[in-house]
Amino acid sequence: MEYLKIEEIAEKWGIGVRRVQLLCSEGKIPGAVRFGRDWMIPKDAPKPADGRTKAARLAQNDDMPLPRKT
Repeated sequence: MEYLKIEEIAEKWGIGVRRVQLLCSEGKIPGAVRFGRDWMIPKDAPKPADGRTKAARLAQNDDMPLPRKT
């Protein structure tokens, strides 16, 4: 399997290096492996949906009920 560094994935996906680091540490990129301080990501790994937007959160959690206000 061929791996890419965080900088290469960030350029490929058009997002920041720090954002890719956070996605890796949260386990949202399947197959990402940590070697020391670096992350190695499979070349064919899909870009996860951006969970910071409301539309992406709703698409990911359609079956989850919304929290109740107390």
